[in-house]
Amino acid sequence: MTEPAMLHGECLCRTIGYAVPDAFTYAWNCHCGGCRRATGSAFKPFAGIAADQIRLVRGGDSIMHYGNGPNHDVHCGQCGSLLWSLVRDGQFVHVTLGTLIDTPAIRPQAHICVAFKAPWHVICDGLPQFEGLPP
Repeated sequence: MTEPAMLHGECLCRTIGYAVPDAFTYAWNCHCGGCRRATGSAFKPFAGIAADQIRLVRGGDSIMHYGNGPNHDVHCGQCGSLLWSLVRDGQFVHVTLGTLIDTPAIRPQAHICVAFKAPWHVICDGLPQFEGLPP
């Protein structure tokens, strides 16, 4: 069996770089208020993978954590880009798809937390929609 390709990502100012295998287990578009505020967008497209799979390749001294405990967001301390979120008691990372340089095999599979979506945004792509998290 072959190893999955490595994907590379970086922040806006390119200070922080990371690598992650193209082996995500799920991908969603989150419409919760926290994700909207963190990204400045209508939703956060992200893909989930075990936390031990992501590897920092440069800029570790510029990492900024937002939040306390095992769940927190990882930003660039220089430009503020949201790179990933550590979730599920620190066991998974939600990599923001917009920070990937390489194209992942996975595509968003659903919209989540649509009960909290921005009232000015219309979801029209035909993906399944969940009021909260999928079952």
